[in-house]
Amino acid sequence: MDTIQFLMDGFASALTLQNVLMAAIGALIGTFVGVLPGLGPTSAIAILLPLTAVLEPTQGIIMLAGIYYGAMYGGSTTAILLNIPGELSSVPTCLDGYPLAKQGKGGPALGISAIASFTAGLMGVVGLVFFAPILADQALKFGPPEYFALMILALTLMVSLSGGSLIKSFLMGAFGYTLALVGLGPSSGMPRFDYGVSSLVGGFDMISIIIGLFAVTEVLKGIEEKRLSTVIGKPGSVYPGKADLKKSAAPMLRGGLVGFFLGLLPGCSAAITSFLAYDLEKKIAKRPERFGKGAIEGVASPEAANNATSSAGFIPLFSLGIPSSPPLAILLAGFMIYGLTPGPVLFEQHASFVWTVIASMFIGNAMLLVLNLPMVWIWVKLTQVPYGIMAPIILMLCTIGAYSVRNSMFDVLIAFIFGGLGYLFYKGKWPVVPLILCFILGPLLEESFIQTMAMGSGDLSIVLGRPISLTILLAAAALLIVSILLNKRTQIRVREERRGEEDVA
Repeated sequence: MDTIQFLMDGFASALTLQNVLMAAIGALIGTFVGVLPGLGPTSAIAILLPLTAVLEPTQGIIMLAGIYYGAMYGGSTTAILLNIPGELSSVPTCLDGYPLAKQGKGGPALGISAIASFTAGLMGVVGLVFFAPILADQALKFGPPEYFALMILALTLMVSLSGGSLIKSFLMGAFGYTLALVGLGPSSGMPRFDYGVSSLVGGFDMISIIIGLFAVTEVLKGIEEKRLSTVIGKPGSVYPGKADLKKSAAPMLRGGLVGFFLGLLPGCSAAITSFLAYDLEKKIAKRPERFGKGAIEGVASPEAANNATSSAGFIPLFSLGIPSSPPLAILLAGFMIYGLTPGPVLFEQHASFVWTVIASMFIGNAMLLVLNLPMVWIWVKLTQVPYGIMAPIILMLCTIGAYSVRNSMFDVLIAFIFGGLGYLFYKGKWPVVPLILCFILGPLLEESFIQTMAMGSGDLSIVLGRPISLTILLAAAALLIVSILLNKRTQIRVREERRGEEDVA
């Protein structure tokens, strides 16, 4: 009952003009940041952090939090309309969102994305209100062995995201992991595989690779196809029909749950949870071969997952002072600037501040839905711009996005190199998602492996001696078997459909 009263008091404070304005500004900036490839919420929060010093602590944190969850909304827009993920977590959205746009269903896809984001965002905030102490306590039971097992589980996604060829999928995954090895070693801190090139000491930047593989590649594909406009077909109404809503309801819920519970774990980013949610939908679908060709569930689930993850990340931040992602680490710095120490004491000493920020997240999510559904038409207009004009603009944004992460022209060069590679992968039908997945998971897997070996004094069997990590490994083995069987079943069904089409012809 005290929780409800605290929340009501928080709403009374959050609904003041100044706090509502800060929530609106943060949500709008976040949406804009999400749309622009390369910038991201981490950079935006870091850039604006000094400016919040002139604001009251509550107003400053409300705005910074709005930028974070607003960026999760915005990242799907260009992913669906242009096949360019604004955020790393929006990569799975490209897989079905862009095919839907090409079929003239870009509007409903954007609408479902906004509704899924809103629904999952609310789920995450409700969990923050009622379950923060319990869930944060459970998250503490995850040590290096559990994280190592979780990374193994995530790697099983390569099978279901193989695009039909397991050999190509594993080779691309190995290539992605090799790229992740370049840079400073997590245990030694010494450069490796830099070959005397100073720019390689910091390793390859994920944003540059994503921009290259998706944005630059898409421009090259458009030039080859001699496109006249950005998207083939009319986008359609932004408000989804009953059929789309019915198909998306359960995936939204499942994606939200996956994103929320995994979002409690430090290091388990929205990119990972969105891939896991997408894979879950593909596994339980009656016709998994529809995924990658324009399944609305393939938009609803990952979008719900990444927004639930962003909301869930505030639970360990508020309750334990542990940031679960880079944007929240910057936000933690904001707390410190204001002299606030996240943790159990925060709820006792600054209860009004905490519950006002939590209440503002409800308001911010509602604002994003109300603002973004009508604003979708602004982005839909992108599809009507002649491709001869849009292509140079995309390349300019690619250059700015790749450069802005580390202020390095080397990253711009890498983006265009991977743009060329992405085009070759597209022509050879090599799946790029396993490459991205292993590049993301590689450093996390290596770090958790080293820590696990240290805990076990060089004995990796410690993973099998802990109930949670053992359960996760068994689940990974089961999922691997199921994924292989489903992959074979899908290939058989696709061959049968092609044979039937040939017979009809």
